Amino acid sequence: MTNIKDDFYEAVNQDWLETAEIPSDKPATGGFQDIAENIEQLLIKQLNEMSVDESKIPEGKMKEAIAFYRLANDYDKRNSLKSEPIQDLLDRIQAIDSYQDLNQQLASWIKDGLPLPFEFFVDADMKDTQKHALYLAPTALILPDKTYYDSEQGEKLLQVFFDMVVELLNLTGCSQSESETIAEQALAFDRSLVPYVRTAEENADYTKIYNPRDRKTVTTYSDQIDLTQAFDQLFDDTVEQVIITEPEYFENFNTFITDGHLPLLKSWMFALTVVGYARYLSEDFRQAASQYRRALSGIENIPSQEKAAFHLTLNQFDQIIGLYYGKNYFGKKAKQDVEHMVHSMIAIYKDRLKQNDWLGEATKEKAILKLDNIGINVGYPDKIPAVYHQLVTNKEDSLVANVRNFSKLARLANFKKFKKPVDRNEWEMAASTVNAYYNGSLNIIVFPAAILQAPFYSLEQSASANYGGIGAVIAHEISHAFDNNGAKFDEYGNMNNWWTKEDLASFEKLAQEMIKEFDGLPFAGGTVNGKLTVSENIADAGGLSCALEAAKKEDQNHLEAFFYNWAKIWRTKAKEQYQQLLLAIDVHAPAKLRANIQLQNLDDFFTVFDIQSTDGMYRKAENRVKIW
Repeated sequence: MTNIKDDFYEAVNQDWLETAEIPSDKPATGGFQDIAENIEQLLIKQLNEMSVDESKIPEGKMKEAIAFYRLANDYDKRNSLKSEPIQDLLDRIQAIDSYQDLNQQLASWIKDGLPLPFEFFVDADMKDTQKHALYLAPTALILPDKTYYDSEQGEKLLQVFFDMVVELLNLTGCSQSESETIAEQALAFDRSLVPYVRTAEENADYTKIYNPRDRKTVTTYSDQIDLTQAFDQLFDDTVEQVIITEPEYFENFNTFITDGHLPLLKSWMFALTVVGYARYLSEDFRQAASQYRRALSGIENIPSQEKAAFHLTLNQFDQIIGLYYGKNYFGKKAKQDVEHMVHSMIAIYKDRLKQNDWLGEATKEKAILKLDNIGINVGYPDKIPAVYHQLVTNKEDSLVANVRNFSKLARLANFKKFKKPVDRNEWEMAASTVNAYYNGSLNIIVFPAAILQAPFYSLEQSASANYGGIGAVIAHEISHAFDNNGAKFDEYGNMNNWWTKEDLASFEKLAQEMIKEFDGLPFAGGTVNGKLTVSENIADAGGLSCALEAAKKEDQNHLEAFFYNWAKIWRTKAKEQYQQLLLAIDVHAPAKLRANIQLQNLDDFFTVFDIQSTDGMYRKAENRVKIW
């Protein structure tokens, strides 16, 4: 038996850790994942019932989701079509003989979402968040992060990707030698991008993506690809400025977009098109396309056909299905209770800011102003984004044809936002998603209905347990307004330094202590990157300490229950490959470390459980990191 004084996380969760089994089609199981699995089963059951009995379909766009789900589940039709639904795309790629050929259809290529070495998207202007701006970003690498490319693990994964692509291309009718050549050239093009992209650690500093450049500068990035034409054909308003997320990449664009690279680029486009659409094609495509993901995450089996069809439907109709879930499974009492907790947490945060001993008065006032202006969304949105009203499933067409149409509509809807006002009430996450988020550019926190259940929250749990669960999550999201990224944005979500020089220096010193606390900790055969995870660790620390204060204010508080539930919500079992993947790219620290280390920063934890210097959970008072 593990003693709570030596390893709190292991002691609280030991029975579960001994008996819990990771589903064969999942890389992990635990607090978040178990809820997600239950919701998945519930919604599949509901969609199945609606599929056979249309009277059960509620009014609105759910009928389109059900029609799509039926298409996704029609494996006989999918199998009969084989690769036919994407053949026109492959023919278009094969027909390219020059960059001029590509430029002639560049705008339609972008609208259709075909692979290109860059990506346009429209989002809030980080320095003027009332309006939308145009961003230009690099394409994603094949491996999860740049750091993988010089490792043994990376080489193994690239071999898996190569074998998978060859098998998929064979299924499209390519010969073995053609398939191998295309796969080799695709990997060669991918490799040519690696020196110029950022690592996950570098991108963890969110503000680094804001690099405005004028139109003329951007059009000089490529001698071969006509970005001017793309600007004029894709956007209703004149493009005078583009925000470049990674300038180093585009300043070196001419290094890998050359005449000599054109065959490699074509092969890369060809391979990624097949990989991207494989899960919407026949069963043999679906099976073949799973190889890389399985190797990357350690999952044993791919989801059943039914589960796969559900997730394909969710990909297209997440807000529709989420709204259905929220309205049917999230009650008014819970909404009121959680909103009360949010307001309580904000009030506590405000008091803590007023009493803060390392912030000057001017910075405190700005921080409180930001807190007063924070938007709160709980349960499910009042409305869904307008693009969902355009989604009409063509029952006679193929699954792929519908996906292509929906993707195009979504892309065009995004482009139409350019220079238009930003809607702060538009949710980025479906109500059926087991998560929560803070959007720094909008200064809003969002708590979807799905996370508002046990162990995070339940009307059946004590207030203390709820504060150790959802309370800590709520305060965590509030804390993001004051983490190393959020602190750079003001009450309107604009990137704006509202700190005095002295206060900023104090904050950066404390942030460095948080980096040091986690950096280099051994886990799953690797080590934690303190810089990559610092924003989430700051939010965890602030969230837990504020939730603890809220719990203590309750008439009947049981702090043991508070701490126990905190450890419980982080219980996780995961495949080693998946854990290593998260170590490389995830801005969150491993769940066990999130649970234990943040407890070690709280004086009350040592008092409640009588933790002494001889105990494994002990940390000297002077080494306990306290920021918010």
